[in-house]
Formats: sequence, C-alpha cells, structure tokens
Amino acid sequence: MIKTKNLNKGIPVSVSLIPTIEAEADQPIVKQDKKRLLTISALAVGIAICISFISRLLIDLINFITNISFHGRFSADAATPINHSLGLWVIAVPVIGGLIVGLMALYGSKAIRGHGIPEAMEQILTNQSKIKPTITYLKPLSSAVSIGTGGPFGAEGPIIATGGALGSTLGQLTKITHNERKILLAAGATAGMSAIFGSPIAAVFLAVELLLFEFSPRSIIPVALACITGAAGHHLLFGSEPVFAIRHLIATPSNTALGIYSIMGVVVGILSVLVTKVVYLIEDGFEHLPVHWMWWPAIGGLAVGVIGYFAPHTLGVGYENITNVLSGELTISFVLSLCLLKFLSWAIALGSGTSGGTLAPLLTIGGATGVLLGSVVIHFFPNSGVTLPLAALVGMSAMFAGASRALLTSIIFALETTGQSNALLPLLAGCAASYLVSFFIMENTIMTEKIARRGVKTPHSYEPDILEKITVEQVIKENGIVLSEDTTVKEVKEWLSKEPDYNSNYFIISDTEGEYKGILSSSSIFSTLKDEDSRVGALIKRKNISVDVGSSLRAAVEIMAKENMDVLPVVSKDSKSSIIGILSYREIIASYKRNMDEFVKKNPDISLRRRGLRILVRGQKLMTFMKLKDRQ
Repeated sequence: MIKTKNLNKGIPVSVSLIPTIEAEADQPIVKQDKKRLLTISALAVGIAICISFISRLLIDLINFITNISFHGRFSADAATPINHSLGLWVIAVPVIGGLIVGLMALYGSKAIRGHGIPEAMEQILTNQSKIKPTITYLKPLSSAVSIGTGGPFGAEGPIIATGGALGSTLGQLTKITHNERKILLAAGATAGMSAIFGSPIAAVFLAVELLLFEFSPRSIIPVALACITGAAGHHLLFGSEPVFAIRHLIATPSNTALGIYSIMGVVVGILSVLVTKVVYLIEDGFEHLPVHWMWWPAIGGLAVGVIGYFAPHTLGVGYENITNVLSGELTISFVLSLCLLKFLSWAIALGSGTSGGTLAPLLTIGGATGVLLGSVVIHFFPNSGVTLPLAALVGMSAMFAGASRALLTSIIFALETTGQSNALLPLLAGCAASYLVSFFIMENTIMTEKIARRGVKTPHSYEPDILEKITVEQVIKENGIVLSEDTTVKEVKEWLSKEPDYNSNYFIISDTEGEYKGILSSSSIFSTLKDEDSRVGALIKRKNISVDVGSSLRAAVEIMAKENMDVLPVVSKDSKSSIIGILSYREIIASYKRNMDEFVKKNPDISLRRRGLRILVRGQKLMTFMKLKDRQ
C-alpha cells in the first residue's frame, strides 16, 4: 500500500498495489527501434562493400610497390621480396620506405603510426569513436609503402585501421549517436579483416573482444552483416580457398596429444608475454633517441634491411611463410631463423613507430615456435600423436591469444583460415593455456599497453548489467509521500519544516483518488514567494515522467539521468495514471550493492555441520564422528 499524504485535508489516501505483473516490460536498451537498427545495419553493409574493394586495392598497391622496390618492374601481380637480386642495396630499400612513412606522419597525420587496433581502441574509449577522415587514405598508403619496401608486417592491421576510419568518418557525417558511431567503426574494421582473410566469424569475435566492449543485438547485428559482406568480398576479389590452406586433413588428436598441446600453449603463452615486453622495450628505446620521431621509421628500416639481407624471408608480409610453416615440411634451421629473425625485424620496425600490422608476424612467430616445440616432442615421444602441422597451428593461435588476449578470435581465426575443423580441441587447449599464462603474468596486452601508458583504461570483462536484471517491482517502496493536487504551497512549506528527514528534490502529485498527475520540483515550491495560497497542482510542469512497474532498474536510471531527477513514481502497467509505488535513487543503489555481494561474499550453501555430523581431517585419514544422540 502507498500512503498518500494529503496535506490540505490531513487525510491519508490509500492506493492499492496490483498483485501480479502479466508480462515483463520492454527495456529501452534491449528493445531497439527496428528502423534505426536497419539504418545502422545498412550503413555497416555499405562500409563493408567499400572496404572490400579498398582491401583489394591495398594488396595490389603493396604488390606494386614490392615489384618496383625489389624487382624494378611496374606490375601489381603477386610479388615477394625473397627472390630479389639487389644484393647489398636491399638494405637501403626499407630505409627509404621508413623515411617516406616518417614524412607522411609528420606532414599528414601522426595517427598513421602503429599497428591499427590500439589506435582504434583509443578513439573508441576516449574520443567518442572519432577518427580523422584523413586516416582513411593515409593509413593504407603509408602501410603499402612500409610493407612494399620490405616492412615485416601484415596487411590486416592497416586495413582494420582503414575500415575503422571509414566507419568513423561516415558516423561523423551522419546524424547518429556516439555508440552508433562506435558500431560503424567496429563494423568497418572487422569487415576489413574479413575481406583480407575470409574469416567473418573470427572478425565478429574480434569486434566483441577488442573493439565493441559489449555484446548486444544493436551492435552484433550490424557488425555481423558487415563481416559477412567482407567475406563475400574476399571470395569475389581474392578467391574462396582458405588463406592458409593445409594440404592434408588434420586427424582428430588423442587425449595424450591434447595434453601436450596444452603444455605447448603454456610455453607459447610465456613467449607471448616476452614478445610483448620486448616490443615495448624497443619502443621505449626509440623514445630516448636524440633525433626527431620522423626519423625513427627510417632507423627501424635500417635494421629490417640488414636482417633482410641475411634472411630475405623476413621481408614483406610473409603470408607464404605461414602457409609453409603449417605444412610442417620446413627444415628446423630455417624455422629457427624465421622465428628469431622475423621477430627481431618486426619488433624493431614496430617499435620505431612505422605503419603496419601485428597479426601476421605474431602468427609467423607462433607457428614457427609450434613447429620447434612439436619437433622436440616428436623426437623424444614419437608415439605421442603430435603432428607438426597441428603443432604449428596451435602455436600460431596461442601466440596471438596470449599477446592480445583475444581468446575466441584466435581459435576461430585458425579454423576459418585453414578449414581444419578437427583442430578445434587442440586450439582450445593451447589458446586457453596461453591466455591463462598471459592473464596472470601480464597486466596489459600488446594491444592495450600503448594506450594504458596514456592513462586509458581498457575494459577486460563483459558482464551483464546488474541493473538490467532487476525489475522496479522488486525494489519499489510501498510507502512514500505523494502530495494531493489541491494542497497549497504554504502547507507544503509548513510540512517540510516539520519533516527535516525528507530530502528529495521532487514531489509526486496525485488527485484525491490516487491518480497520477505529475511531478513538481522543490525549487518550484520555494520559488513561489508571493502567492503561497496557490495549489501545487497548478504548478506542475512535468506530467508524463514515470516508470513502469515491470521496467528494469536500468530503465529507471536512464529516465532519472535524462530528466535529472532523484525520485520516480511507479505506475501500473495497465493503467499509466495509477501510482502503485515510489522509486528513489537510494533503492537503486541499495539493490546494486546487494547484487554486488554475489561477487564478493564467500559463503557455503551446504554446510557439513548437519544433524550433528562433524568431519575432521587428521593426516591422510578422513574420520567422521557422530553425536551420541544420533546413534541412539
């Protein structure tokens, strides 16, 4: 029952509380405007179509620059720096590329530096997902120059950054919310990844784990449609074969092999932490150089060129290296050099602040590590069931899972890009182990360390909103103060002087029958100085502010925040004019605290001290004792 205090007549009026709720009320966050969702989805699909063609142009541009830089021919055909004939001059090529990138960053935008995903994350978390439109063309151009001149990067980072910039730019040109702009940014970024690798499901998980920081229909539907469109673009522009095809079908591993792959995941997890630490240690070293940052990419290019002279397979994108590693047919010496020298070349180049991605190098290094570990296992335990192709696949996925802590992305990406469904359990075992090690040892990841140093905190868990799970009906007060509309201002002031504990800034107004009339602020009461005999019902300005009894507390909080109020009338679902309760911010905070205790308090639900039974542990023996009366 709600006791309605009629100050004019001094008579309390009772309003009945409805006993049951027929159906759960719609939530404003969960229930989306369908037309709005369709609009954002259509924009996401349009962005994905554009980024698919941009992906093709980026690959062609990388091939074109590679042909010019290492082979002296004007062609966009697939090319690799490996079979160049430049001799010592090969050292100068990455230096020139780094110098061009430095100039582009200096006179174009400094935001083109880096590997793409951290920069996108930072804009989402700190700048309302606003990325400079110039990044849309500067990032792919700078990355094409960097990779085409021998930079040991993948094309996925630049295209993710480009897609994100395209989505953000469109979001800034159209009338949408900041959150919708974030969705378009994520849709463009992941559509680019899907277009490059043909991995739409992994791209969706990438959005959830690294970009969206939420999982809801309003975000997943546009992103999923964009990723599907990007995959269609991949099949149209690049072909339908898996990017890293393994010629032989991987057999289902035994339990023994699964255990070994889990141990490999632990080892790779430790290495992923070391890789991340070394990359940022090198970046810190560049920060202390007594030269302008514009020259750093050229200095990094010098290291790339020197290493590339002795190991040409470390130059360029190197997707073929991943395929070769997964074949399990490379010599151990070659795999070892690829693992160490590719890492060294990539770490120095990335630390110098040039433009390029991290995914392909991490996959290469992790795959090579997997082959090395698998070779050791096979040598000492030939009947373990471990195979080099699967060891390489687990190694490359575990490396990315540990370095980025994008667990699901790492697993699904390996499945989609190889088409080896039998590898699911080993991938889960290896990636989970690597993730576990990384989580306990490393505070930030290779994706978040840079922005964490700038004071940007990245969400690391995606839990359901506590207030979304609690309805207003569960916490409303059945007793509260409701003013009758014919109460005078003078009487309200006199009553307030006698009720010092009443500290709400708003009053709920009803008629004598308890029908809801509106809300009146305390400022309206105290600003009425002359005509204190006026009725409070005549001062009502806010008439339609209320919350449904079946709504969630989150819905109530949104209304309070929007209307800048600390108390809400609770109305019946069937009759919006019937007040059945009062909700204040105090009840919401108290309810939030009670539910937070679920994550804090540790109490057993089943006690072993039942019916007089006591259990004692002495040494290695478990002894039970009963009270005498229980034996009788």
